[in-house]
Amino acid sequence: MDQVNNNIKLSVVIPAYNERERLPKTLLEVHNYLSKQNYGYEILVVSDGSKDKTVEVVENLKSLPQSGIPQSGKISNLKIIGNKENHGKGYVVKQGMLEAKGDYRLFTDADNSTSIDQVEKMWPYFESGYDVVIGSRDANGAVLDPPQPPGRLFLGEVFGLFTSLMCGTWGIKDTQCGFKGFTKKAAESIFPKCKIDRFAFDPEILIIAKKLKYKIKEIPVHWKNDLESKVKFKSMVKMGLDLLKIRMNIIKRVYDRKT
Repeated sequence: MDQVNNNIKLSVVIPAYNERERLPKTLLEVHNYLSKQNYGYEILVVSDGSKDKTVEVVENLKSLPQSGIPQSGKISNLKIIGNKENHGKGYVVKQGMLEAKGDYRLFTDADNSTSIDQVEKMWPYFESGYDVVIGSRDANGAVLDPPQPPGRLFLGEVFGLFTSLMCGTWGIKDTQCGFKGFTKKAAESIFPKCKIDRFAFDPEILIIAKKLKYKIKEIPVHWKNDLESKVKFKSMVKMGLDLLKIRMNIIKRVYDRKT
């Protein structure tokens, strides 16, 4: 059954841009899993200026009967923020994290590359005192299905090295995995300091967490790898420019300022 619980343990934030096709299946899977747990939860979709009726699709899931949803016929704890303009994934993740109400806050991708049940791997680390727990495709025990092609694997290693040099994320093998969890305190301290709206927001989150002395744990995940996905050279250039911006922010001590 749907859980209506004012005491929200877990907020799941899903950034979305033109995801009307993939998002319903993801939302149903997230809801069907969480509705079986013994804690309160919410699912918060943040549309980044979508032009394809993403917002309408989510609104329909909130109110109309859908196959696969138990009994009540709706996802009563589903929320939507519909931005009119496109700002970037970093912007909407920040927006969702600060709008969320949960004691723990997870952001995950609309394509469900990392299934929601893997949040269970995070609980032991949160309970033992970690503030930020991040999914990793490179940590020992991670599974990429299918495996990464050698060329893309090499590209990822080069980018990881450049990220560490620019941002100081040494010791973190995978900064880019879209499955990251935070305690309420960590989320509300980290995200107001974020300045990067688009390509390199993940490393920025982690360097801010490090500066605030939060304990970070990287855990292996099972990742459904889309071999059809292409890394565009233009996007890589923009990500590199964002990393340079982060480096300048570090030099200027922007992240050390009170918000």
